[in-house]
Parts: sequence; structure tokens; C-alpha cells
Amino acid sequence: MRLLRTLLLLRWLPCLLALRLLAGPGDSFRITVVDQDTGRGVPLVELRTTNGIACYTDSHGIVVFSEPALMNQTVYFHIRSHGYEFPKDGFGNRGQAFKIVAGGNALVKIKRINIAERLYRMTGEGIYFDQTSLNGLVMGQDSDLAVPYRGKIYWFFGDTNRPSYPLGNFGTSGATSAADLDPDTGVDLTYFIDKKGFSRPMLPMAGPGPKWLSGLMVLDGRLIGKYDRIQDLGHPYERALAVFNDDTETFEKLLDIGLNSPLHPDGHPVRVSVNGVDYYYFSFSPPFSMRVRADQKHVMDLKSYEGFTCSRDSGGRLVWSWKTNTRPVDYKAQKELIKAGKIKPEEAWFQFRDIETGAPIDMHAGSVYWNAFRKRWIMIGEQTGGTSNLGEIWFAEADTIMGPWVYARKIVTHDRYSFYNPAQHPFFDSEGGRSIYFSGTYASTFSGNPEKTPRYDYNIIMYRLALDDPRLALPVPVYRLKDGRLMMREQVEKENAWEQIYGIAHFALPGDPKRTWPSPVSAAALDWEARPVPGHQQ
Repeated sequence: MRLLRTLLLLRWLPCLLALRLLAGPGDSFRITVVDQDTGRGVPLVELRTTNGIACYTDSHGIVVFSEPALMNQTVYFHIRSHGYEFPKDGFGNRGQAFKIVAGGNALVKIKRINIAERLYRMTGEGIYFDQTSLNGLVMGQDSDLAVPYRGKIYWFFGDTNRPSYPLGNFGTSGATSAADLDPDTGVDLTYFIDKKGFSRPMLPMAGPGPKWLSGLMVLDGRLIGKYDRIQDLGHPYERALAVFNDDTETFEKLLDIGLNSPLHPDGHPVRVSVNGVDYYYFSFSPPFSMRVRADQKHVMDLKSYEGFTCSRDSGGRLVWSWKTNTRPVDYKAQKELIKAGKIKPEEAWFQFRDIETGAPIDMHAGSVYWNAFRKRWIMIGEQTGGTSNLGEIWFAEADTIMGPWVYARKIVTHDRYSFYNPAQHPFFDSEGGRSIYFSGTYASTFSGNPEKTPRYDYNIIMYRLALDDPRLALPVPVYRLKDGRLMMREQVEKENAWEQIYGIAHFALPGDPKRTWPSPVSAAALDWEARPVPGHQQ
């Protein structure tokens, strides 16, 4: 499949579909759904007739409708989409009627509620209504990882479905794309395939259970990551480091990681320089809670990994710091310590709050990267137990890679559907970081919704987020110095006053310091050894 063959010519034209119900374009009626503000086609919009025929727009916002009994009839469609809204009529219905005629077309404008903009589906069959080939024989594909490597972008995916039986590849799939592609247009994937043309395993290790890859790092010119061979969620048979063999284009086992080992690579690592030393920071659930020096020697020495943890000093004060070979106090562990009464809520370092309501946010997975436009570390994180169980995506930012992470804004919502394991792709950042891109797995899994969206379910969807959107203005810390002065980070850095910080007085908007928010983070929680070093992404 070569998605870019037409997309480069049609970049800003709303085109093409998600449910193909036709014998030929001349026998059908085309409905194009566009964002009312941008005019760009909106993927994943449902149009459902009064007798329940459901159609879904493709990655260019098009449905091609062909029902012989409904041709030359006026047909009403209920219109809905996650994070988008069509206006109600006097009866409370959201929809529109069209006279269905062969060769006809209609345009629908829909309002975006999400702050992030849904761009396209990356994987699976029927991404566009006129798609005539099945790329890598991929029907559905789980969580994606991506890393620039050897002049390309290497993509790796979890369990992968195909049209035939057995159902799929459960040893991690892989693909490459051009490094200079336009992320607004699409990602043209070239899969690593077997002799039958199906996406083949990147982790061909023996043994039962799916094999999942994470924690990808480029070290000394080699691509290294961690894999788990899974019994079920949370219970692996095996865990090991693996290295990519450029000749066989598969991963090979490098080093066993004991299942009781407290520290190992995971999630979406980021390379950071701290006091002139390069580290990889990582964790499955944000924010980061583990790190290791960014060279193969230290990555192979599991005892050299550091966990972010806390303990009390002789005066009873809680102190946060990095310790080698020590199980980290991550977000989940922090909640358990609070529940057990071992630390006070105000002593907790990770303090996610909804900027609208002040309600706590239970972060589950995501990624953190430095953003040149905001000049801060930004997080795209997934909430567990939100308005949809694993379908709510949040934006947050912090002065240092470790925080303080406090106020956040919801940017993507779903109606009883999951969108899990969101991954930022900083190599796609455009306009000096003003626009960022992230993807995730759209699936009914964990949602409690028995109705699966045809073609879209269990596939990867790409979003774009404009960081100059005024809704993303979030309060940042106002630090209290030992001499009583109050400063935001920029002034602290200008005066090299990190060592003088005593606590956080409150939070405020950078452009409106008089509008303040309370700080749930106590002074004691600031006392961790990396605090004076915000770090810089490599």
C-alpha cells in the first residue's frame, strides 16, 4: 500500500471512507463529514439510518452509501462521533436527511469538542474507501512504539490480526516509514512480512504466550528494548532485554531480567542530559520513575538502574531521591502509601488535578518529552476510571522532567470506548513544536462496550494537538525562595537560584501571575536531589 500516492495531492481536501457498502462509485451516494472550523475531513464519524444501518467515515471523512432499496429516497442519518458534536433539532435528535441519488454527494459540518484533532487511522483494512490492497495483511493492530533509527522511523506494534486463521501475529509486528514524511498527510508503513505477505514476528523467541516490546533505546548505534512473554495482563512468563539484528530484521535476546527485578526499561523512554550525564528516563505509567545511564554498559547492568523513591530523614521529613537497584515509588505505589497512611497526601510528588474541577486524575500510561514551543516538559497521559474507563487523554506540563506534575487538561474523550497507550511522536513536531502528534489504540477492550466499530476497532489512530490553543493555558509553579522572594521557573533559571527554592507558594498562569491556584505539593516533597537540574532532552 502506498497511502501517499494520492494524499500528497489531496492534503487539504476532504475525501474518502470507513464502511464500504457499494458495488461502484456510480451506484452510490457520497457523504463527506468535515470539521466546521478547519474544513478537514473527520474520521470515525458514525452515520446511522433509522433502521440501524451504520456507516463510518474513513480517514478523509467520507462515507460511500449504497443501499438499493434506499436509492431515490430521502434518508435520515443520526450523526455522532467521539469528541465531536452535531447540533440537536427540536426533538433532541442529532442528524440530517439527504435525498439519496446515484452519483450524488452531500457535505456535513461537525463541531469538534476535543482539543486534539483526529487525523487518520494508521493501521488496518479500509483506511480509505477506494483502498484495493491490504497492507501487510493487517486487519487490526495494538499499541505502537516508534523510534528514529538508521535514517528511517521504525514502528513496532503489539498483537496483530489478519483476515485468515490462525488469527494473527502475537510476537510483535514491525514496519518502517520515511523519516521526512508529512504527519498531517499520513504514515506510509512498509511492514516486515513473511512469505505469505503477512506482518511477521519481530520477537521470534520460543515459548508460549504473546511477546510485547517496550522501552526502546538507541545505544551506541544499536536498537535495544525490553520484551515480556505474557501469561496474562500483569503476569509474564519471561522478561528480557533484546537487541535488533539489522541483518535478520528481528530482535534477539540479549539479557534475562528476573521477574522480581525492581527496575528495567519500559514505556516510552526519553534521553536526557543531567549535569552533563546522559540518562534514559522511563516508566510504563507517567511520570517517570526509573532511569539508567544512556550507554550499553549501564543498560546491561540491572544493578546500576535507579528508582525514584522516598524515605524519611532523622527529623521525620519525607525526602524524595534516586536510589540504585531500588524499587521506585511510582504513581501507583504513591497512592498505596497514601492509602496505608505512610505518607500524607500533601507529601506526594505526583499530584494530577483536573484544571476545571480540581478533581484528582488517575494516570495510567503515556509519554513525556521536552517541547520547544512551550519550553517545558509535556505529558500526554491516559486516565483510568474516567468518563470512559480507558478512553480519556490529558495534557500536562512541568518545569522539570520529574515535575511537579499537577494541573492537567483533557484533550480527547470517548463514549464508552478505550483509547489506550498514547504515544507522542516528537520527531513529527512542527512549527517549532507548536503542533505535536500522538497516537493510541482505539479498542472496545476494557470499555464495557459490546459494540465494536467496524474497521476502526483494535487499530492505531493519529491525533494532532496545537499547543497555542488558549484552552491549554495551564498554571505553573510559583516557587518560594529561602529569602522570601517568589519566582517562576524562568526567573529561577536566570538567577541560577534552584538551590534556594524552599517550596511552592502557589500556581499561576505565566501571562497572568495574579490569577492563582493552590499548590497541593508541600515543601518537603521538593527536597529531591535532581530538583535543581531540570535536564535537557537529547
